[in-house]
Amino acid sequence: MPIELITTNRIARKAGISVGALYRFFPEKQSIIDAIAVRHMEEFRAEFEGRFAELNFQDGPAFLGTVIDAFVSFLDSRPDFRAIAFGPHISTATRKREANPDAVGAGLVKSFMIGTLGMNDLSSLDLRLRVAIETGERLFAFAYEQAEPEERGRIVAELKKLLSGYLFGA
Repeated sequence: MPIELITTNRIARKAGISVGALYRFFPEKQSIIDAIAVRHMEEFRAEFEGRFAELNFQDGPAFLGTVIDAFVSFLDSRPDFRAIAFGPHISTATRKREANPDAVGAGLVKSFMIGTLGMNDLSSLDLRLRVAIETGERLFAFAYEQAEPEERGRIVAELKKLLSGYLFGA
């Protein structure tokens, strides 16, 4: 169902609660959409961190490629998240908070860059990660606009090269 057709009444009915009870936790539909998006990103981080502990990366581009591949798999398995992530549905405040270099996907890359690669210029690193986040978001959206999975894959491959070169000089 298009997000525009989803109402707080429908959400409350689907959840089996009254609209008043829903409003106790969420003041409006936007806060529900934001909470869903944030929950999905936290899920992604938890899944990846569990796998990351088993992997022993020493190479930035390989690590970043693995994060991107994991995110593509995550997006492919969650069409509801894709529907809200690649459009105007997430509020500006939530999008800004989640684009922070310490949040979810970027936080994984930042931890790797500091812990494994020994990068320590945090202000420069944060700026680079913010630029990478903005670039990555737009290119992920562009990739998922493609009708053919092969074309999506080609765009994701270019995304990996672009961000690896920018973040790691590779």
